[in-house]
Amino acid sequence: MCTLICRVCQATFQFGYLGGHPWLECTGRACWWRPSPGVALTAACTGTPSAPKAEDDPTKDVTITFWHGWSAPGELAAITANVEAFQRKHPNIHVKAVGNIDDDKIKQALRTGGSDAPDVVSSFTTTNVGAFCSTNALVDLTPFLAKSGIDLDKTFPAPMRNYTQYRGKRCTLPLLADAYGLYYNKDAFKAAGITAPPKTFSEFEADAQKLTKSTGDTYSQLGFMPNYHGYESGLEQYGFQFGARYFDDQGKANASRDPNVGKMFQTQKRLVDALGGYAKLERFRTTFGDEFGAKNPFHTGQVAMAFDGEWRANMAAEAGVTFEVGVAPLPVPDDQADAYGRGGLAGTVIGVSSRSEKQNAAWELTKYLTTDTDAVVGFANAIHNVPSTFAALNSPNLAKDPAMAVFIGIAQDQHSISPPATPNGGAYLLTLKDVGYRYESGQIADLPAALQAADAQIDKDLAQSR
Repeated sequence: MCTLICRVCQATFQFGYLGGHPWLECTGRACWWRPSPGVALTAACTGTPSAPKAEDDPTKDVTITFWHGWSAPGELAAITANVEAFQRKHPNIHVKAVGNIDDDKIKQALRTGGSDAPDVVSSFTTTNVGAFCSTNALVDLTPFLAKSGIDLDKTFPAPMRNYTQYRGKRCTLPLLADAYGLYYNKDAFKAAGITAPPKTFSEFEADAQKLTKSTGDTYSQLGFMPNYHGYESGLEQYGFQFGARYFDDQGKANASRDPNVGKMFQTQKRLVDALGGYAKLERFRTTFGDEFGAKNPFHTGQVAMAFDGEWRANMAAEAGVTFEVGVAPLPVPDDQADAYGRGGLAGTVIGVSSRSEKQNAAWELTKYLTTDTDAVVGFANAIHNVPSTFAALNSPNLAKDPAMAVFIGIAQDQHSISPPATPNGGAYLLTLKDVGYRYESGQIADLPAALQAADAQIDKDLAQSR
């Protein structure tokens, strides 16, 4: 038996090990315990880190730690430049920036705290916002926004406001965004007699077939790679365009009850069958080069259309493609034609650790990186991401080449959406992706039954995570 030293009051506990020590995790936070033979299991709460510890004076000399995930040389140079610019404006706040940090390290540090733990963290995974907020790992930023006079509705586009909060609790803010659009080979379009990019999925399917040149059991040109493993032609991208509602208003799994989810799976499967079938497409997919390398199949002309993000335009130019590249919003279902122009949005989020004793100073850095127009524009230009504030999106200093202009429009479109956050991150997407992989390959014949089973699994997983 053991005596618990409980730092949070929650009902669900999971046993594990952290740093070689036994520990209990209570919906994401560590509750340390020490063995005590012969003593009944008891628990004594010693407080929760959910209440902001914003008692520090941000005008005094202080050092804060900032963890982020950027690691490429150009990215590191860009975020370093922003941190240095912040320090010039706040010479008393010294920032120790640590890059190449993933979400697993962030979650562990936010659970355990300590002198080396971060005060400010950023994450590339928007679906983890639910976990950060529901466990109070990151502080509620609403009081900080209020005291700084920041109007969220006037500062950030709606999709970005949505994916940085969970059930009304705002524990993160957006720090640049990624949008998804349609890249197409204009030379191939002209050769096939196609005069404009498709706006609906029926047009898209017709164009994909016109652009496909099959030679035996392979292709000299494929109009589009529809398989879910075809890089950015994943479940999320299809879901964005169909306006899929994976959860209802009560937070219950909804895939089997939302007709758009079924239509999404059926449309993708119809594309797979129309373009040669799953097996043939998978064989062709094995010939593709690295997604982020010069031999990406869109660069080489192996595929004439591709779903991708704003970064692809520069990558194509750097790869020296020999055709003219076109960019447009992704197609939408025929019965949702008025939503054309939308796309999926996700991006980097940033927040302040609830265990930080320097939350006011940490907020100053967070506020600067997310709301200072020069900082947001400079960072967006440097790493070719979509800016995350209205002011930056409309700044004359923003690099607005024709491709980026399309993604800026998608970012501000009223119909654009982002994947919903949950307490267990993107686990629901993994469950639905498994359905997709089995359905596209012909292993599932009864799609409604498969979606019902997926909903049951998603609800079970969510219940266990709370």
